[in-house]
Amino acid sequence: MTRLLYADEQGSRQEVLLSPNKPRLVVGRSPRADVSLSWDPEVSQLHAILEWIGHYWVVNDDNMSRNGTFVNDERLTGSRRLHQGDMIRVGTTTIAFVGTLGIDEGVTNDGSKLGALQPLTSAETRVLIAMCRPYKNKAGFGNPASNQQIADELGVGIETVKTHLRSLFAKFGVDDLPQNQKRAGLVERAMLSGTVKRSEL
Repeated sequence: MTRLLYADEQGSRQEVLLSPNKPRLVVGRSPRADVSLSWDPEVSQLHAILEWIGHYWVVNDDNMSRNGTFVNDERLTGSRRLHQGDMIRVGTTTIAFVGTLGIDEGVTNDGSKLGALQPLTSAETRVLIAMCRPYKNKAGFGNPASNQQIADELGVGIETVKTHLRSLFAKFGVDDLPQNQKRAGLVERAMLSGTVKRSEL
């Protein structure tokens, strides 16, 4: 099952299932868009298009948007094939491309169905929430809390924080990202998956 995951203006997770039976989806601020981000003022009416081409999903901006489309923090020029775990940013909204290629019929919005994650320990959960704390009042993703900030909040040592973060990087599948992208990638996936909710921050 291949799907898009993102958070709406209230921070609630949303899911769009992708199917070759509907091979073209529009992402934009227009209420008629298949993925409508009407609350995000930095998203264009017609911002980007996702297309099923051959055996793959691709995202295409092709200068349709004013502020550009980014995949894993790289600005998109033309089309790009999407891979499991890719993060698509349009405006201040980050959309995760997750799952395997499937033949699910139709395209539906459903915030309740999410891919399974490895269970977190209570200590890992506390570290993760502390790392996400700076995002409490932000629609997009910026700078996660530092190791020192997390350690100070939880009253633990920095080495303890680092140990839990290594485990979290592995559980959320971001340990292969460049070092300077791991922390932001962890926050994005934690919040998009609903593991951390804004109400907990």
